[in-house]
Amino acid sequence: MAVADVVKLITENDVKFVDLRFTDTMGKEQHVTIPAHVLLEDADEWFERGHAFDGSSIAGWKGIQASDMLLMADPATAKIDPFFDEPTVFMSCDVIDPADGKGYDRCPRSVAKRAEAYLKASGIGDTAFFGPEPEFFIFDSITWGTDMSGCFVKIKAEEAAWASAEEFEGGNTGHRPGVKGGYFPVPPVDSSQDIRSAMVLLLEELGVPVEVHHHEVATAGQNEIGTKFSTLTQRADWTQILKYVVHNVAHSYGKTATFMPKPIVGDNGSGMHVHQSIWKDGKNLFAGDGYAGLSDIALYYIGGIIKHAKALNAITNPGTNSYKRLVPHYEAPVKLAYSAKNRSASIRIPHVASPKGRRIEARFPDPLANPYLCFSALLMAGLDGIQNKIHPGDAADKNLYDLPPEEDKLIPTVCASLDEALAALDADREFLTRGGVFSNEWIDAYIDLKMKEVNLTRMTTHPVEFAMYYSL
Repeated sequence: MAVADVVKLITENDVKFVDLRFTDTMGKEQHVTIPAHVLLEDADEWFERGHAFDGSSIAGWKGIQASDMLLMADPATAKIDPFFDEPTVFMSCDVIDPADGKGYDRCPRSVAKRAEAYLKASGIGDTAFFGPEPEFFIFDSITWGTDMSGCFVKIKAEEAAWASAEEFEGGNTGHRPGVKGGYFPVPPVDSSQDIRSAMVLLLEELGVPVEVHHHEVATAGQNEIGTKFSTLTQRADWTQILKYVVHNVAHSYGKTATFMPKPIVGDNGSGMHVHQSIWKDGKNLFAGDGYAGLSDIALYYIGGIIKHAKALNAITNPGTNSYKRLVPHYEAPVKLAYSAKNRSASIRIPHVASPKGRRIEARFPDPLANPYLCFSALLMAGLDGIQNKIHPGDAADKNLYDLPPEEDKLIPTVCASLDEALAALDADREFLTRGGVFSNEWIDAYIDLKMKEVNLTRMTTHPVEFAMYYSL
């Protein structure tokens, strides 16, 4: 969509406002709104000028002494917002540092564009395709509290396995999935069918192609909407739209949705499996005649991800809660191995009918990850594997959760905590900084930002500690 198309979209739909959106380091979309007439007065000049805002107010960004930043709207992303009362067009923006006119080094969307540029400059390929599968929960309500008197969290979900004895207005129907029983009985056991369908219709209206939707394994409303793969930056844009739609449709139904990786104790957490492939001149470079139809390039790409997995965890699994999901026996891929069949491996090669669809699937990321940063970091690790011909070794086709101890200790694992992942990122960062994709300053600021989360959880007394220690 060109600038003229945006003007046409605004005028033909009597749009009153333009909403400018960008993503912060944490992965949350931020926005500022202008009256549509501000853009229409001179659209070409407006798109070239950008919109000024205070970057110092964004966690992990500019200091107060250098706070002026510019939002540069991407006209290709213009869509009419389906939730606002007043007709509003929204657009994704790049954050530009006016000091040099370049993408701000801490702007996630600018990082993604630099990663795509680095791929082309490397000569290895010209396009990286990504296809994430973010899972999420839909609850009836959620309450929590933390203060000096104590802390608690309470999830209310009529679909939850623990709700069988509760009284609800209109009665308790008794139809609900048990623990690990959500994949995937028909309604009324699956209570989210109509909500997911409403989400799907809006996603497709907003230009995000949907391939499937269904209930996921966990009780209490775990769901997934499968959307089509695309190029790195666009696919990250689409992931942000998906999160926005999921949150707001759930809200409109009087419910609440979360992409938190492990909100429920004792059942599966929410992952974000990320499918990836590299192409050049219209050819899938991952297709070959090796294991599971992979090329050497694809195997080296896997080798790079496995080599840098612990550093990647700081970006692909960026919360303290992420590591409550990464434990064995909850379909969590903790073992750094690859396989065509084994879902306990961290890298899976999906079965496809055509070599064009050949790809690898990283299974350890979760939907708390900032998609721009997550996809860029995975690409950079894979490219390092290709450039240095890092072979991942033999495939693992056994159940990796139940290996004999002598075999188990030979297979490396993902990190067990966020602080371990941040230490790994600090020590293993060079592959990310190639081509200026990630800067050392960004990595330092990111580690500082995330260590605040680590320290907050370290010093907060947990209810389970009372169960373990109160009477000792």
